[in-house]
Amino acid sequence: MSKQMWDQRYSAEEYIYGREPNAFYSQELDKLKPGKILLPAEGEGRNAVYAAEKGWEALGFDQSEEGRRKGLLLAASRNVTITYQIQDLETINCPDNHFDVLALIFVHTPETKRQAIHRNLIRFLKPGGTLILEGFSKEQLKYESGGPKEISLLFSLEDIRSDFQSMKIDFLEKMVVNLDDGGGHQGKGSVIRLVARAL
Repeated sequence: MSKQMWDQRYSAEEYIYGREPNAFYSQELDKLKPGKILLPAEGEGRNAVYAAEKGWEALGFDQSEEGRRKGLLLAASRNVTITYQIQDLETINCPDNHFDVLALIFVHTPETKRQAIHRNLIRFLKPGGTLILEGFSKEQLKYESGGPKEISLLFSLEDIRSDFQSMKIDFLEKMVVNLDDGGGHQGKGSVIRLVARAL
């Protein structure tokens, strides 16, 4: 999925995935003491803005200039500040052991690159830091609620368990949920949810 495709999608006036945070992410974030949070592939900024509203120092990044523009607009409309950088998942450069939370919310990468990207992102978490992940499972192809239509961009429980085997897994489950993320994710969908901690 190219930068051009995302720029085109995010150039619409409406927020494709809504202005409110992902439900699983917000539920898990609310359990934690605010600190520094990293949000890769942050899109239109809704999850970073929510974190900032809760007192977190939020750094989001994406390859899309349009996503960044709308994320900063959303932050300004809510009277909070986020840091939003243009970076690529494969070349992201952050300090090691720096963030208290890493949130991967519907971040889908090609199967051939997925594990390397996931394992690289873990480096940026402090020891004891929390990973919150929600993404579509391979069974999402049965549903019309959004997400990639290529099976190689979807997850299995085994994929996620393997990618994050260096972490302590607190919660890992595949489930069918009712999605309500703007117009982009609506209706029943098959997702994988993970909460894990860096050792």
